[in-house]
Amino acid sequence: MDTSILTPKGLFGKDIRYTVPDFQRRYVWTQEDQWEPLWEDTRNTAEDYLEKLGESNDKEKEIPAEQKTARHFLGAVVVQQVNTATKDIERREVIDGQQRLTTLQLLLDAIQYVCENHDVRGVATRLSKLVTNDQDLVKDDDEIFKLWPTTSDREAFRRTMHNGLATDGHENSRIVQAHEYFQLQAKEWIGSNPESIQGRAEALETAVTKMLQMVVIDLGSQDDPHIIFETLNARGTPLLESDLIKNYVTSKAGQTVQDDIWGDLDDDWWRKELRQGRLIRPRIDALLDYWLEMDTKDDVTAGRVFNVFKKVADSRQIADIMSAVKADLSNYRRYEEGPRKPIEEVFHYRASVMQMGAFTPALLTILSRPDKARFGALQALESFLVRRMVCRNTTKDYNRLSLDLVRALLDKCGPESADKAVVGFLRDQEADSRRWPTDEDLENSLCTLPLYRLLTRGRLRLVLEGIEQKYRENHFAEETDVPKYLTIEHVLPQSWETHWPLPNGVDELEAKQKRNSLIDTIGNLTLISGRLNSSAKNAPWERKRETLEKHSVFFLNRVLLAESKDTTWDEQFIEARSKKMAEMVAEVWPGPDSSAWNRDS
Repeated sequence: MDTSILTPKGLFGKDIRYTVPDFQRRYVWTQEDQWEPLWEDTRNTAEDYLEKLGESNDKEKEIPAEQKTARHFLGAVVVQQVNTATKDIERREVIDGQQRLTTLQLLLDAIQYVCENHDVRGVATRLSKLVTNDQDLVKDDDEIFKLWPTTSDREAFRRTMHNGLATDGHENSRIVQAHEYFQLQAKEWIGSNPESIQGRAEALETAVTKMLQMVVIDLGSQDDPHIIFETLNARGTPLLESDLIKNYVTSKAGQTVQDDIWGDLDDDWWRKELRQGRLIRPRIDALLDYWLEMDTKDDVTAGRVFNVFKKVADSRQIADIMSAVKADLSNYRRYEEGPRKPIEEVFHYRASVMQMGAFTPALLTILSRPDKARFGALQALESFLVRRMVCRNTTKDYNRLSLDLVRALLDKCGPESADKAVVGFLRDQEADSRRWPTDEDLENSLCTLPLYRLLTRGRLRLVLEGIEQKYRENHFAEETDVPKYLTIEHVLPQSWETHWPLPNGVDELEAKQKRNSLIDTIGNLTLISGRLNSSAKNAPWERKRETLEKHSVFFLNRVLLAESKDTTWDEQFIEARSKKMAEMVAEVWPGPDSSAWNRDS
């Protein structure tokens, strides 16, 4: 048995075939839980690499830039050698980690496809060699692939990885959806600067092939894979960072103090496992990590929590530290479990949908502030996060930004001024990775970006719900709370060709491009309860109006129907509605220059 740390280039660089046995489950990873974190890590690494490349003055910049760029660890993979004839391609059976390997292959192939379409042939060719074997060595068409999934996933995988084949009939396959997601993200990132497509493509190639790392356990053909698998997935209870801290507190302060202070932190709620990026950690470990970041105003990586706590404890009274920990974590538990005040309730829901765990150190600080200051601080932070999400701004600097916000809250203002401190701090940020988008930025994004494709359904629904709630408040509706889990519906359908003909006398190609560019913008979207069948979804405008009238309990649809009463639903109307909805979004989430932050309420 050999154990090594390999990059995707090291894992897939030679002619080899990794097969997934049929007793393993099919591909189940999802966008929100796995694809997005992997893409964000890859993208952020590529951006870091570009920054390091720009800072280097060496003749051969690539090597020092690679050395200065941080690696990202993706976990472990277990494979077992399969005896093959000398003339055959080397084979491994995947014992553990098939979800990870499959996702990496889809990511590599998606980037390769985008590079090929951008005519970045060198990168495309090199990436192609990481997903396909030498044609001269394979015995059949399917042996061309370096990874071969379970039987239930093979047809979708074959069609996805053969970039020229249609994936009709496999639209619901996670494999097809993952490839489409990575393809869309890579296309957007590489093409975001038309003058440096080659450089961005090469940076993304470097990030995905050399900067991601895995522990690869390579079993010999005589090793028992089932024993290895059982050991890797054993149900033992590991010693937590919090257990080490608890023992340390006991040794320093005595059992009585430990029981008094730690008692509330030792139940099942705190030991529940949560996903934190790529990590799965008990809630207590994650929150102690965040608390230490808040207390030290510095980054604390997983695995260093106990050591950092000891360093903090050596400089202060242990009872004082644990009293502060208990108070702040109790505030957090009340925030999570409720009952929450209305503004906290809204923030909790929206922050959860946006997955803004990076701001937990700042949140812990804010939650200890008096009501008025706390509510204003939460509203300002929410506006900042939603606006950046809608404008598709990067999240790569959020960890450091959160810690800088903690410093502003602790060093530059009293508890009563937390709201003003948050507004002032966020307003002062000028870097693109930190800037609070203006109303103009918001309007430009909402009127032009295909947000239905770019945002997860939950995040897009959050924006539409915010508009719906503001309409209800403006019309003094009896019920201002918006039901959760509504369905996002296109007014002009995505499959429009049959019942929504283009106007006469227009350039057909130009008109199609215009329509398709607007279909997924916010001006063409609304909310309904339930789902429409394909007939109702794709119906002509007259019938679509009748359908939306059945959902007029929602003010989004009431306003939509009233404004379109004497007109048809076309591209011009969509653009006008997008602009009006941008104004509503700016009202729901005031920008940095809004007078709303000056109100003393």
